[in-house]
Amino acid sequence: MGVLTKIERRGRARTQQARDAAPVLPLDQILMDDCIAAMRALPARSVDMIFADPPYNLQLGGDLYRPEGGRVDAVTNDWDRFDTFEAYDRFTRAWLAEARRILKDNGTIWVIGSYHNIFRVGAAIQDAGYWILNDIIWRKANPMPNFKGTRFTNAHETLIWASKSEDARYTFNYRAMKTLNDELQMRSDWVLPICAGQERLKRGGTKAHPTQKPEALLYRVLLACTKPGDVVLDPFFGTGTTGAVAKRLGRHWIGIEREADYVEVARERIAAALPLDESALRTMQSPAAAPRVAFGLLVETGMIRPGTVLTDAKRRFRATVGADGSLVSDGASGSIHRLGAILQGAPSCNGWTFWHYEAEDGLKPIDALRQTYLLATQP
Repeated sequence: MGVLTKIERRGRARTQQARDAAPVLPLDQILMDDCIAAMRALPARSVDMIFADPPYNLQLGGDLYRPEGGRVDAVTNDWDRFDTFEAYDRFTRAWLAEARRILKDNGTIWVIGSYHNIFRVGAAIQDAGYWILNDIIWRKANPMPNFKGTRFTNAHETLIWASKSEDARYTFNYRAMKTLNDELQMRSDWVLPICAGQERLKRGGTKAHPTQKPEALLYRVLLACTKPGDVVLDPFFGTGTTGAVAKRLGRHWIGIEREADYVEVARERIAAALPLDESALRTMQSPAAAPRVAFGLLVETGMIRPGTVLTDAKRRFRATVGADGSLVSDGASGSIHRLGAILQGAPSCNGWTFWHYEAEDGLKPIDALRQTYLLATQP
């Protein structure tokens, strides 16, 4: 018995020494540095997910103008310029190698790009040993038109989702995604609007960042592939969309950004982001033709915030909106349609007309918000 006690003590001492020696992750911080150098300083197998929005290498040959003569605010920044495809490929392979080193064995990486770069990045991802799980098409509900009229309108971008190996036990919150999509399996084509209106960050009347991604896109990615408390790294942090959404969803984040102006905007933005309360963060854990807009899309885009209390028209029933678009009421949970049916003891329910939210001029059905969304995003 005494020998076992000594062995246990030695084991605990070694464990504590290892913990003391392990580098501390800079959680919820922006590292103002080159992404490769900053990742190189992080410990191996230390982050749960990486979301990367690298330079697209757009290869623009000059200014672009609208038909009436106005100049298009396109990407002309130095950080998007590479002398050759070979230079871009070297850069891509270098940051992907560091990303793979710091990613946990069961972690995943997301990379977004356009036709200018995503095929080169995809090949580099496979060459680096990652295992591609899905390619996601983000179809823009309100894309910028092709002003010259010489090509099809670029109305989508591609996201590659990959694990470190074919047999990795990665996180995928299937039930949350299905609930977010009104109880239909979430597909690999996502229709979401680009940044516009109040979400588009500006400084001095111009865009703070030319390729700012919508929070709805990051909301879906993080809700699908991370758990509360997970660490999400963004090596091309920009104005901090990943950090703002991670904070809302109760995830830790690390941002890497070398441009001082973007860092300043990101810090202000994340400081103003409000995290969701614990009850709203609970997503569906247990086990209908889809409408044109899923209720979860209104949650993703911020038209209905998690934690909002909905009622029926007569205020007999109350339910709280969850982060995945599910509703919870007195221990029962489900989609807007399923929970409405459960509470009424009915075989079915049209949740869009049954559930109401409190507006300035009284109760309104949530279908009013759906119609508002459709009007705002129609081309």
